[in-house]
Amino acid sequence: MRHAHNWLPSRAAWTVAACLSAFGTSSASAHVKWFCAYDILGAPRGLADVLCADFEKLAGLSLLALVVGGLLESTMIGAALLRALDRSTEWARANTELMFRAVCGAFFVALWTLGGIILTPELKTANAALPWFQLAIATGFLWRPTMPLSALGIVVLFGTAVAEYGAFHLADYPIFLGIAAYCALTGLQRTAFGIRPLDIVRYSAAITLMWASVEKWAYPQWSFPLFIEHPAMTLGFSGEYFMKAAGAVEFALAFALLCTPLVRRIAAILLAATFVSAIFEFGKVDAIGHAPIIVAMVAIAADDAAVRFRLRHFVLTPVGYGAALAGFIGLYYGAHALMLGANVL
Repeated sequence: MRHAHNWLPSRAAWTVAACLSAFGTSSASAHVKWFCAYDILGAPRGLADVLCADFEKLAGLSLLALVVGGLLESTMIGAALLRALDRSTEWARANTELMFRAVCGAFFVALWTLGGIILTPELKTANAALPWFQLAIATGFLWRPTMPLSALGIVVLFGTAVAEYGAFHLADYPIFLGIAAYCALTGLQRTAFGIRPLDIVRYSAAITLMWASVEKWAYPQWSFPLFIEHPAMTLGFSGEYFMKAAGAVEFALAFALLCTPLVRRIAAILLAATFVSAIFEFGKVDAIGHAPIIVAMVAIAADDAAVRFRLRHFVLTPVGYGAALAGFIGLYYGAHALMLGANVL
């Protein structure tokens, strides 16, 4: 998108704002591998094309939004917003375990009913025994003592998918390992070295979505067929530019899940809203595929664990965001070159 490099920052700002409002009906919410052909062996966009002037503007605006959110948290307005969130999410907070058990149980019943799927729609299998294994996993969610067995089953399915599709492909889905850890620890009524089960889900969700954001920058062309079918998605922008903006918004919201309570809870609400709204556009496949991460976002939005905002949070946010952005881009392209042998320059 060489012609876009001279766009004013205000145009980039408008695009970020528009993506936030329309995120739910974009390919940023629907996992493109579920609906379009993809070629993971093909070379991704070169880093020179990804790290362009538009990318820098979008990343800068995303960082600004994160910093402003953190500063807001330290004000009376931020405190009032936290109290309002506490009141409005009281039921979800009191019933987080029940929500996970119900949604995960329904998810694996759906996989059992559909058949031929390991964990997500594009992970196909001809193994006739797996649907019954998925039904057994679903059954384990009926009782707390058997949740660790269901968690083990999720890990087995994840390992099966890695064996059939490779570790690079399954790097899209560490959220399943986070949910498995939550189920195991909740069933055992334990923490992992002092880390709460819900925090493990939060970290794994952040990793999943940041990795998915980089994939949007690396393979924007996978989404182009969706733009032909649903032209309103791009808000009038080119597919290339829109995917840069969509990836920037998703990365910022994913990073926000690692931040202070108000920032991460608002990010979880926005992410949950996008995944739910995408269901109306893409149907039951999207509903089934995103059900586990939707319940995770609802639980994170309801979590009232308090961390007092301090000056170091303001200082560390730009450092952490920059490190995460560079780290995930480097990891994605490095892993692709190492595992699949593609030229990424």
